[in-house]
Amino acid sequence: MALAGKRVLLAVTGGIAAYKAPLILRLLVQAGADVRVVMTEAARRFVTPTTLEVLSKHPVHVDMFERSEEFPVLHIGLAQWAQVVLVAPATANTLGKMALGLADNLLAAVCMATPAPVAVAPAMEEHMLASAPVSANLARLADRGVQIVAAAEGELASGATGRGRLAEPAEIVDAVAAMLAGFADAAADLAGLRLLLTAGPTLEDLDPVRFIGNRSTGKMGYALAERAAARGARVHLVSGPTHLADPPGVEVERVRSTAQMQAACQALWPQVDAAVLAAAPGDYRAAEVSRDKIRGGNERLTIELVPTPDIAAGLGADKASRVLVGFALETAADVASARGKLERKNCDFIALNSLGDEGAGFAVDTNVVTLIGADGSQEALPRMTKLEVADRILDRAAALWRQRRA
Repeated sequence: MALAGKRVLLAVTGGIAAYKAPLILRLLVQAGADVRVVMTEAARRFVTPTTLEVLSKHPVHVDMFERSEEFPVLHIGLAQWAQVVLVAPATANTLGKMALGLADNLLAAVCMATPAPVAVAPAMEEHMLASAPVSANLARLADRGVQIVAAAEGELASGATGRGRLAEPAEIVDAVAAMLAGFADAAADLAGLRLLLTAGPTLEDLDPVRFIGNRSTGKMGYALAERAAARGARVHLVSGPTHLADPPGVEVERVRSTAQMQAACQALWPQVDAAVLAAAPGDYRAAEVSRDKIRGGNERLTIELVPTPDIAAGLGADKASRVLVGFALETAADVASARGKLERKNCDFIALNSLGDEGAGFAVDTNVVTLIGADGSQEALPRMTKLEVADRILDRAAALWRQRRA
């Protein structure tokens, strides 16, 4: 189904039909979507945030000025996160705000700021739905490309029978899936690109119990894989140990050590057009791995470490016309160090990020990177979600790929 792996923002407004929002949410989740919820204050009178939080497994957002570690500017973060926004039910009040460009609550601000396709499912009394203002607002939204899931006929909250009843939850979900399928065809700008990605840490064993590792969670590499696949690329992801699920539509090979990651990348390199190396492979391993557990004691223990293979340099030495993108994680924004790495590894550009920047680094959903090119270019990106950073990196890599293919 078109919703598998998609990020759906469900926006719930304050009509009696809001009691059906949990049913819609459950169907979206069953279809494989990752669903976040925003709701108006009035919607809380009909359905509790707790119900929607339990079903979505994410916090529900109501207040425009609520603090969020994930989204520093909440309405912008949610607007950029969503691949589709579904307003269900959509009251006359919210439809008017959307049509007129008003943004005096979180839900309306998200709808205004999102670049994603939007669907609305109106629900109200028949005479309100047929009124001149609501009819004009629906027409205006349709002209802007908003998908209107038409209200159904049936018994209304007042006890009357007529048109205005919220469409059935399954019908709403099917309409959103069909809309996304159409957009997917138009958005497949990376179709034909064969892409190798790496993600996560590598672990180097010391004995059967202990290992050397790092704090990488794989989020940046998995964001790249998700966006590349969504944009039509054929993606091979070589992943170190993470707790992340396989991105939809991505071929995943899981490895443990740097040597295993290198072997996987070398095997795939002749089959792809480009590689983005977002993993954090270990630089050193034990010269000898103990067959038995190393016993604890009061004496100092010295372990000899030797370098691991340099995956990027190995691919760069055999690059030919392929595109190679590296990452440089530093404790400070050291551009000179990143440029040195760029040259040594024969990359086309490198993404520099610093642990010193707020919102960058491990275990967070945002990143702050500077793209440094072999052509001398340097582009500092503001703090973005890792999905947004992924798109910017993919845009640049794809441009180089197209140039060389031409």
